[in-house]
Amino acid sequence: MKNWLILFTLISTQVFSQTKPLQQVNTPRDEQAPFISPDGKMLFLTVANHPDNVGGTKDPGDIWIALRTPDGWTAPVHGGTVLNNRGYNAVAGLSRSGNELFLLNHYTTTGEPATTQGIAVSMRSSTGWTHPKNLTIPYFRNKSDHFSGQWHEDLQAFVFAAESYNTLGAEDLYITFYLEGRWSEPIHLGNLVNTEFQEMSPSLSRDGRQLFFASNGRRGGSGSFDIYMSERLDDTWKNWSIPVNMGPSINTDGRELYFRKFDDAQIALYTSTSNSDGYGDIRIFQENLPEVQRVDTLLKITERKRTYQDTVKLVRIFGKVTDAKAGNGIPARITFRSDASYEVTASASGSYSLQIPSTRIYSIEVDNKGYINLAERLDIHTFELAALEMNFKLQAIAVGATVNLKSVLFAQGTTELLDESYPELNVVVDFLNANPRVEIELEGHTDNRGDRVKNVLLSQQRVDRIKSYLVSKGVSAKRIRGKGYGGSRPVASNDTEEARKLNRRVEFRILKN
Repeated sequence: MKNWLILFTLISTQVFSQTKPLQQVNTPRDEQAPFISPDGKMLFLTVANHPDNVGGTKDPGDIWIALRTPDGWTAPVHGGTVLNNRGYNAVAGLSRSGNELFLLNHYTTTGEPATTQGIAVSMRSSTGWTHPKNLTIPYFRNKSDHFSGQWHEDLQAFVFAAESYNTLGAEDLYITFYLEGRWSEPIHLGNLVNTEFQEMSPSLSRDGRQLFFASNGRRGGSGSFDIYMSERLDDTWKNWSIPVNMGPSINTDGRELYFRKFDDAQIALYTSTSNSDGYGDIRIFQENLPEVQRVDTLLKITERKRTYQDTVKLVRIFGKVTDAKAGNGIPARITFRSDASYEVTASASGSYSLQIPSTRIYSIEVDNKGYINLAERLDIHTFELAALEMNFKLQAIAVGATVNLKSVLFAQGTTELLDESYPELNVVVDFLNANPRVEIELEGHTDNRGDRVKNVLLSQQRVDRIKSYLVSKGVSAKRIRGKGYGGSRPVASNDTEEARKLNRRVEFRILKN
């Protein structure tokens, strides 16, 4: 299907409508992130530091809900403890059916703020909203305390602001797509939209062509943050028209954020600190957007369905698998796991090559019957890397063979396993299940700092924790011994931090085959 793309520039014009605050919805607190349900009957908003929030006046924001009546909006009520916790909670979007509520940030079962970031989804049930399920976006990262964005159902996309990879300064704008059953890696929206300062609270028009956002990084703004609009020029999501200030009917000497245009209701909502109680208040208006002046430059483009592969950059991984003792090449199955699995079989000489998406964290398993499974971790995040060599050495299954579990890590001074430990522990489970006659001894080691007796005790407790995990996965406890050695068996000096890191390790040794 052919189409014509019109290149244009935007010229700011007057926005011809009066804005007014939603008096019955606004409170003496800070209102943020307004969102109207597709049927126009519910208004979700975030209220910060309210005494009725889950975390009280120290809570950065809970979701509240107002209802539309013939007389206008009701006063908002707290959204409950299912949608809210002590962290920041806000609505990113609601499906047109009204059954899927997309939420900013991740959730835990304890009600405490999650240690991971991203978005979550809650489903409508007969008894209310279900506990939010965390969604995994490959290589999502946000170093900022601020997180905002919009779920766009028609595009199956999430546009968001974060201080992440490739940011020009502080928060920048990104988009990720839900395609073919998985999320794409976030796309940076480019250097014309993003500045070295802060871009926040993005949203898209219904057709996905207009981008609205707040920025404090552009000349001629009215206050700390103003609302801007830009139009998308192509399907790369990196080429945009020069953003235009939305004008004095919206922007003031205060702070304007969270502009969201609701086409079905023919209204737009945003927050402003101007003429308010000093915090953000929600304002509403029937808007006429800035006019677009187009120039007569036409480019023919081809429209096509966007696929997951359009958003992925690939890197070629190659290398060789060898016998650790003899040094000769050996065949093996190599699996790279992230949000999906990528598998290749090394040839009889040990050589292999495959392409995988870059900008991800992978757990790698190298498997050959007769050898101890090898687990590795690969953390790459670059669009420039074209190829990477990775060579693997496998140990034959033999009594006395020792394997260092390099990715099995604990929170400092505790027996709490870090999340990145489980892929390698699962490889150990696979190895023991595939070799039911093998018995092992787990060995825990520390560096020489601190009290010697406490180090021995901690290393023993960590070994016991690992054994418990292996047993929970179906491995017989009779096949696993465990001993903590503290700092008595160093493999390097303890003179530098790098050397001490080598001494802090967990290993297993084959006792019987």
